Amino acid sequence: MIKKEMIAMLLAGGQGSRLGILTSKMAKPAVCFGGKYRIIDFPLSNCVNSGIDTVGVLTQYRPLKLNTHIGIGIPWDLDRNVGGVTVLPPYEKMEDTEWYTGTANAIYQNIDYIETYNPDYVLILSGDHIYKMDYETMLDYHKEKGADVTIAVMPVPMEEAKRFGIMVTNEDSRITDFEEKPEHPRSNLASMGIYIFSWPVLKEALLSNASQPGLDFGKHIIPYCRDQGKKLYAYEFNGYWKDVGTLTSYWQANMELIDVVPEFNLYEEYWKIYTRNTTLPPQYFGPNSSIERSIVGEGSEIYGQVINSVIGTCVTIGEGTVVRDSIIMNDTVIGGGGYFEKAIVAESAVIGNGVRIGEGAEVPNETAPNIYRDGLTVVGEKSHIPDGVSIGKNALVSGDTAAEDFPGGCLESGKSLVKAGDQA
Repeated sequence: MIKKEMIAMLLAGGQGSRLGILTSKMAKPAVCFGGKYRIIDFPLSNCVNSGIDTVGVLTQYRPLKLNTHIGIGIPWDLDRNVGGVTVLPPYEKMEDTEWYTGTANAIYQNIDYIETYNPDYVLILSGDHIYKMDYETMLDYHKEKGADVTIAVMPVPMEEAKRFGIMVTNEDSRITDFEEKPEHPRSNLASMGIYIFSWPVLKEALLSNASQPGLDFGKHIIPYCRDQGKKLYAYEFNGYWKDVGTLTSYWQANMELIDVVPEFNLYEEYWKIYTRNTTLPPQYFGPNSSIERSIVGEGSEIYGQVINSVIGTCVTIGEGTVVRDSIIMNDTVIGGGGYFEKAIVAESAVIGNGVRIGEGAEVPNETAPNIYRDGLTVVGEKSHIPDGVSIGKNALVSGDTAAEDFPGGCLESGKSLVKAGDQA
């Protein structure tokens, strides 16, 4: 029988609705990050850097781009005869066929996969956070404590603790209670959604709670384990960790990569971040171009000016165009003579000459003010924007637009222009 000490189950089926149009056609873990990477590259790289060679990736929402990116796991050295990476979508059964209805339900539906490897421990991960963590160190802690469940936690400012699931611990770091988004938190140790379970404990908890609607780790499995007297411990993590769940946090995390001394360093030799790489030519910078404090991906051609921005692979920026404080994703073509400020442009967009994005007063977005905010302007995947138009702040454009879609050549701040077939 195959035997693995610990396998990882990576939850990557999230819709990521707070990222708006960026996730209308793909799961959140597949969204580009830091130029050449996708969000899921970070937990996958953590696994291989931690010596974990068996990873089940649980997908559900719009999985095509994510599945294509993962492939057979070659970039992460997870193309193994035994173990490696396995994509685990929901599947049809003889009876009771259903989608994954909760984080723990997704694991429950894949008990047979886990049993194949007869693990001592199961590591549960989310596919949509940016961080570096040595899971082997966390496993050593789990063993040292004789824990049944170890939950990674991160200290947060007490005034922000009410936004998180909070762990209350004793002096030995054993979890005595936990509170989901408490109004008056008793601790500042926030759950990171990273768990190590001793497999027999997790299996019994899953089977005992299988009938719970929307079976979830935070709502059902963790409380059950506590009530059964299992040993729950908090593993404190003090490194960089970012939930890029909103457009603002996504933009901020990208901008942090280009700080003079970045808090999150993509260039460390001992902890590399791996990704799917195609053979691309080097960057080309035209004679009148200039680049200041920016990341520019392979295969990109820059003829204009790029300032404090993150540019993906195979992007073209025309002469005379200024791109400032922006994220331009892979395969986008931008014409000349334009101006972009605090723009997020999704993959494969085509933007004409003289287009100006991010101008005007900052007013709330009319359709989704909680998503399109903080002065960011978003252009959806494969969108087309004609020559010479101006688009304001907190605005959204998606689809194959034409000049007549911009009365007076302008889309005012806070407006949304979404063509048929796209969704905001």
